[in-house]
Amino acid sequence: MKGKPFDWGEVQVPTGLTKESLLNGEFMERQENAIFYGGVGVGKTYLATLIGLNAIHRFGKSVKFYTVAGLVNRLLEANEKGTLPKLFKQIEKLDLLILDELGYIPLHKQGGELLFQVISMCYEAKSIIITTNLQFGQWNHVFGDPILTEAVIDRLIHHSHLVVFNGDSHRYKESLLQN
Repeated sequence: MKGKPFDWGEVQVPTGLTKESLLNGEFMERQENAIFYGGVGVGKTYLATLIGLNAIHRFGKSVKFYTVAGLVNRLLEANEKGTLPKLFKQIEKLDLLILDELGYIPLHKQGGELLFQVISMCYEAKSIIITTNLQFGQWNHVFGDPILTEAVIDRLIHHSHLVVFNGDSHRYKESLLQN
């Protein structure tokens, strides 16, 4: 995908959004979220990054990108050092928080609770893009607590657009072209 325009061919953009409005981050004006769901290598992270870069460079928005595991590690570390309020303030100033790879690594109880705090803090105040390869019913494997999982999903989907990525891994397809 490097150097090529984004391939929308196997991406299902939900009713109420267009490719252009998604790329331009128009959902952010309404503090809505976008959940990018699909298999490995189908372009979820690529599109999330593209939207984030557009938001920064074209519209002057404040954006931060984390893998879910990376943010949880930062939250745990900040909690241990007593700097959690400072990290929360940094997140509160954002227009868009991108959380990549939800579902790849199960979270410990405290990490899941801290991530829930971030999601709750963002709820109806700023936008989140989450990339995941798990259906909502499988998110309990990440958070490990059915009540916490339900609360996270409830806040995320209330004002969200589900963008579904189908097809095979772009990296896999490109590797086949090399042979």
